[in-house]
Amino acid sequence: MALYEHVFLARQDLSQAQVDALAITITEIVEANQGKVVKTESWGLKSLAYKIDRNRKAHFVLLNIDGPGDIVAELERQQRINEDVIRWLTIAVEEHEEGPSAQVRKNERDRKRRGEREERN
Repeated sequence: MALYEHVFLARQDLSQAQVDALAITITEIVEANQGKVVKTESWGLKSLAYKIDRNRKAHFVLLNIDGPGDIVAELERQQRINEDVIRWLTIAVEEHEEGPSAQVRKNERDRKRRGEREERN
């Protein structure tokens, strides 16, 4: 089976619960096509470099997928239909990264730095 990293951007006006439901829907699509989602990470609401469909921000979600290649075609077909998803990217990888992704580690570092600044004030 092939390994994939799939990142999708959901509209900014969705709640976190709706974004989580969207991730669960994608997981169900993968499992229906004989694959499995190894890891799901929500990176939160982030600013975009430029507007996409009148959205200045988007919810970012990463899924590590293990499955056959036809999963990618079905997954992207379903996301093209869904109006809550504004962008997505799927790449094939040699192996999945263990532990939290670089984006999650960066968020944790930033949170610690903000905490240190607040303590100094």
